[in-house]
Amino acid sequence: MKTFAESAISFFASLSIPENLPEGVVPLFPYNDPPVKELVRKFYTRFFSDTNLRFMLVGINPGRFGAGITGINFTAPRQLREDCGISHELGNSSELSAEFIYSVINAFGGAKAFYRHFYLAAVSPVGFVQNGKNLNYYDDPRLMASILPYALDCMQRQLRFGVHRTVAICIGGDKNYKFLKAMNEAGNFFAEILTVPHPRFILQYRRSSQESYIQQYLSALDYCLHK
Repeated sequence: MKTFAESAISFFASLSIPENLPEGVVPLFPYNDPPVKELVRKFYTRFFSDTNLRFMLVGINPGRFGAGITGINFTAPRQLREDCGISHELGNSSELSAEFIYSVINAFGGAKAFYRHFYLAAVSPVGFVQNGKNLNYYDDPRLMASILPYALDCMQRQLRFGVHRTVAICIGGDKNYKFLKAMNEAGNFFAEILTVPHPRFILQYRRSSQESYIQQYLSALDYCLHK
């Protein structure tokens, strides 16, 4: 039986770019870069080398300062080095989403404790840029329609890593939840989907209430563990 790490490493090594992207939409695809392949291998080997089931937290899609660089969801170069203990040559950039998520991870007990139970994913494992700026898949109806078959296939493949089907957590409020809910109805992936606000929204517009949002995330994690 493959470990979670072996399945994840194989998935990202074989990942492709979605087909038929709208004109002007550029994919963020670091997975062919040898240094990124090695970091993905190190990350999953360090935290996922077992056959334990994980609960999935599903974000939107990678951004150009986070997983668009590292290949690891919600993990920018700074968090990869400082919070995960994995050295690299990708610089020390960060992003708001990674900063908040790792505040939650550290409040939970750190990366080792968190990743023993949870797996950070995204509706689209590949990110998108338009006119030099991050593009969420749902911000362009043409993009949203074009990635649906790709997103369904990627979700099905990731479930085979060893993911609990009882409950998942949607990171990203209304628009991401609606798309993920539709995916779930089509694929029957999870019995229940919880939602939590997106980290970027929290740190951009609700930073003074950050601690209460961390507690909201921790409550969702605890709900999964006791489901």
